[in-house]
Amino acid sequence: MDSRDVIIVGSGHGGAQAAIALRQNGFAGSILMISQDSELPYERPPLSKEYLSGDKPFERILIRPKQFWSDKDIELRLGVEVVLIDPAQHEVTLGNGESVGYGKLIWAAGGAPRALTCSGADLKGVHAVRTRADVDTLMHELHEGAKKAVVIGGGYIGLEAAAVLRKLDCDVTLLEALPRVLARVAGEELSAFYQAEHRAHGVDLRLETMVDCLEGEDGRVARVRLHDGSAINADLVIVGIGIVPSVEALAAAGAVCSNGVDVDGSCRTSLEDVFAIGDCAAHRSRWAQGAVMRIESVQNANDMATAAAKTICGVEQQDYAAFPWFWSNQYDLKLQTAGLSVGYDATVLRGDPASRSFSVVYLRDGQVIALDCVNAMKDFVQGRKLVEQGAAPAPKAIGDTGIPLKELAKS
Repeated sequence: MDSRDVIIVGSGHGGAQAAIALRQNGFAGSILMISQDSELPYERPPLSKEYLSGDKPFERILIRPKQFWSDKDIELRLGVEVVLIDPAQHEVTLGNGESVGYGKLIWAAGGAPRALTCSGADLKGVHAVRTRADVDTLMHELHEGAKKAVVIGGGYIGLEAAAVLRKLDCDVTLLEALPRVLARVAGEELSAFYQAEHRAHGVDLRLETMVDCLEGEDGRVARVRLHDGSAINADLVIVGIGIVPSVEALAAAGAVCSNGVDVDGSCRTSLEDVFAIGDCAAHRSRWAQGAVMRIESVQNANDMATAAAKTICGVEQQDYAAFPWFWSNQYDLKLQTAGLSVGYDATVLRGDPASRSFSVVYLRDGQVIALDCVNAMKDFVQGRKLVEQGAAPAPKAIGDTGIPLKELAKS
């Protein structure tokens, strides 16, 4: 049977970095990367921003040029899915029926966009923003004259897409079921700021608004019907309501899966010689009081990939505890987040949101656990040290923009 020393499933940030890190750490065995995506490994965050807006061509969001993979003797098998894992035989079965053996398996399959469950969800003109193919289809419809867009979901994907669509001069209605946008990941101050910004840019932002169904004409979406019976005309709909971790094959093989697939401090699953990284992998985070959680970010995917690669290469290391950070670009606003605000019990506003440069600092039992920094790079860089140290400065000092955050760090 055909066999490889390491098989990597998934070609996003985690999968690509796993292959790169294996070679960087001296791994000389055979590496095969298998992916449902038919493209070379590419960056995902620009899809809802610079790629959708046309500011970056696809070649500029490739993680590495095509030649890199052959130069590093990393084999790519694209456009095919792993449907079965046999942990006893150490082999995977592909959607085309082929089986390939492995010494080690790194699962970096990420997740699939969560779909609407209402009627009309499968109409043409209803889009996710997860792959290049998703965005290419969306861009084609925009070029064909689609002007009325409804975005469902007020998380980062929905907000970023809404910002780009406004830049492209679309009429945009954004629907969020909860009382505020970013409700699951940020405090009220940040939510209120972004709500105001999107409305100032012409987005019809509706909170506590539930979708009843999508209605079509000739097989294409034409309206979004709301629970109150009203309807919004739509040439296209973007659904940004999160992802479903792609772990079905792991679960069927017997891996412990709760919210995604559970991994230990070395990114190992409960299956022998099987690792999992990135959006689909749930680990115990020291930055969230030891809670087991999935972190959907480029940083986490890259750092978990490096940790798994080092383990395979026999490089001794501590349990995975990389510092979490995130970013989002909307209009001319750059949001940078340091740490996890999970379980915060107080916030301090640093700066004036009206100036469009400020930070929200999150505290738990007096300690700084996270910061959301809008157009405030210094706060992001210096505030990270406060989180890492578990510093507990006086809230009044935190809020004083005349005091650099680095001066509040522990000596």
